[in-house]
Amino acid sequence: MMPLRELDVRQILREGGLPFQLIMDTIASLEPDEGLRLLAIFEPLPLIRQLKQRGYIHTSRQIDDDDWEIVFTPETASSSETQADASPSSADIWPDPVWNMDLTDLTPPEPMERILARLETMKAGEVLFALLSREPVFLFNELKLRGHEWVGNFDSTGSVFRIMIRFNPSEAAA
Repeated sequence: MMPLRELDVRQILREGGLPFQLIMDTIASLEPDEGLRLLAIFEPLPLIRQLKQRGYIHTSRQIDDDDWEIVFTPETASSSETQADASPSSADIWPDPVWNMDLTDLTPPEPMERILARLETMKAGEVLFALLSREPVFLFNELKLRGHEWVGNFDSTGSVFRIMIRFNPSEAAA
């Protein structure tokens, strides 16, 4: 059974607060094989749609009139490995990276934001290499949506994730 981290935002919502950033920060801090048990006063449909786009499935259960439990889990228990393995097998013939980024000292979501910003400046077929302090699970979905290829894994210490991203190679071939 997948471990679940619990986040109770019922009191924040009852006081008129907006827990969206807290929820997103919690999601960003989850381990790849970890889910989130969210307690809210309603079923947060926009949040559910947004997390679905980021690779999470959910189950919702109304416990009482204003008491909901929503469990978010990665689409597959080993989604991070699957997504990392979804990269092309031709990684050995990729060109040398044009850009190198050490983002290990940044906290989420800044590494993903910087990588996506850098990708906006790149030409088709160029490669970016980045070092991260965690596996960028949410970045994988963004790369897939934008048509980029990637390969990645942890270094031998298991504390630094290395990723190479090839900017939309289909445009380079055209």
